[in-house]
Amino acid sequence: MRTKKRVLDILWFVLLTLLTVAFLFPVFAVLINSFKGQLYITSSPFSFPTGETFAGLANYLNGIRKIRFFEAFGYSLFITVASVALIVLGTSMTAWFLIRNKSKFSSFLYYLFVFSMIVPFQMVMFTMSKVANTLNLENPVGIVLLYLGFGAGLSVFMFGGFIRGIPRSVEEAAEIDGCTPISKFFLVVFPLLKPITVTVAVLNAMWIWNDYLLPYLVIGSKYRTIPVAVQYLQGGYGSRDIGALMAMLVLAIIPIVVFYALAQKSIIKGVIAGAVKG
Repeated sequence: MRTKKRVLDILWFVLLTLLTVAFLFPVFAVLINSFKGQLYITSSPFSFPTGETFAGLANYLNGIRKIRFFEAFGYSLFITVASVALIVLGTSMTAWFLIRNKSKFSSFLYYLFVFSMIVPFQMVMFTMSKVANTLNLENPVGIVLLYLGFGAGLSVFMFGGFIRGIPRSVEEAAEIDGCTPISKFFLVVFPLLKPITVTVAVLNAMWIWNDYLLPYLVIGSKYRTIPVAVQYLQGGYGSRDIGALMAMLVLAIIPIVVFYALAQKSIIKGVIAGAVKG
């Protein structure tokens, strides 16, 4: 029995190792090709950059200049940080109110948020574009409000699952001490939401930072985020600066990977807690 279990563990280890390699290989391929000359990327895409194939930082400098990377980085950073902050603050308060104030109306609103998770973006994107144009939301500030709307469903659902596991007695004690509803939320409830808050923040940050379609439809080329700016490296008739493209993809990946790596423990705790509580 022990031998059988050991063999099974080895098989799982081999399978998971192969899956890890399969997932990481595309990222590794982009990284090594970002340091090679353009001709060698297409002729030998899986070889290491050595000798005459090594282009140094030329691809990075060329890409930064062509797409005005730092300007695009600034727009992406502002939109991501502002959207995540608004989503975390707005949906945590919404979920707390809906869970703690039970009524038919609050239940209807909660399930309306949950239902919005299954509505595909393609179904509403043309209507959304028209509404954004009518309300003058075609700017970095306006798109933050749109991200709040699209990110609210999953975030309210995750916060709601976690809040159900917080004892009401904690909030009742705060009421006895004279806390108003606002102070009770920010001084008592919100600190207890730290695991799920980090999870919601990271999931939304990864989505917003890498999103291409919504910024392209709403703010277009006037306020280019990194995903939108990178696609401009593709010229007419299929021509493209693939070396600069690889380099800019590496620079686009680094911030969100670092953010995810720093918060991964809290993500796992938050997902588990939000899924099983209530």
